[in-house]
Amino acid sequence: MSRTAAEIATQPACWRRAAEAAAAFEGLPEPGERVAVTGCGTSWFMAIAYAALREAAGLGETDAFASSEFPSGRTYDRVVAITRSGTTTEVLDLLAELRGRVPTLALTADPKTPVMDAADAVAVLDWADEESVVQTRFATTALAFLRAGLGDIPGVKSVAEAAVDAELALTEPLADAVVGAEQWTFLGQGWTYGLALEAGLKMREAAGAWTESYPAMEYRHGPISITGPGRVAWVFGTLPEGLSLDVARVGGTLVARQETDPLADLIRAQRLAVTLAESRGFDPDRPRNLTRSVILS
Repeated sequence: MSRTAAEIATQPACWRRAAEAAAAFEGLPEPGERVAVTGCGTSWFMAIAYAALREAAGLGETDAFASSEFPSGRTYDRVVAITRSGTTTEVLDLLAELRGRVPTLALTADPKTPVMDAADAVAVLDWADEESVVQTRFATTALAFLRAGLGDIPGVKSVAEAAVDAELALTEPLADAVVGAEQWTFLGQGWTYGLALEAGLKMREAAGAWTESYPAMEYRHGPISITGPGRVAWVFGTLPEGLSLDVARVGGTLVARQETDPLADLIRAQRLAVTLAESRGFDPDRPRNLTRSVILS
């Protein structure tokens, strides 16, 4: 078993611990605050998901930005930064710029890194750290931590319920039509759009796969042209009305598990990425051209 696959398998336990940690943590955004969430790569996609969840919970306006694209001229009550390594240059530069201007919270996996001094408050999720370059459990655990801090969200399961779904997602066989496809399009709405972006990235990182990601309702506005026999349209969360018929009409394979928590469904995409990488002779633990952290000189 690859290191990545082993780390993927620990996610249900990580999420449960994250929910417990969030309940005892002081420093999460307060109801009514105007919040920005930031990160790079996978962390940015988790930021997108959390921002949508927080607004769905009615707790306040929440934006998400890649750290390199953060609009420093805007006013926020709090900024939340996600950085597994605690060393990512763009995140540290942004936190330095915001120092003394706006309260900041960082989520990290490594307490022995510069982010500990760069942010006003830090949540250390070191039990979810990874040896693999490719992020899986830290990203989802960071989102589970932030999600648990939101309380009840209309139409969204609790983190505890998501962990139960995750256990099933770890054991169910992946469909042959999905494993054997040549192209995958991932779709989501609201907070699950961030998960769709992450699923596509995971497949590209680990396996060099041809993947695309879009808001689900944008699928008909062009992206459906890529779908056909031997190609997959994978929807996280709610399936838009009529979309299954559209996918069937063009001969594509539809994946839509509306009964499963979307974060648990992301585990299936992670498993698919590892399976595909190994079938192509790639090492999912050491993807091409990537390092654990981007540190710019």
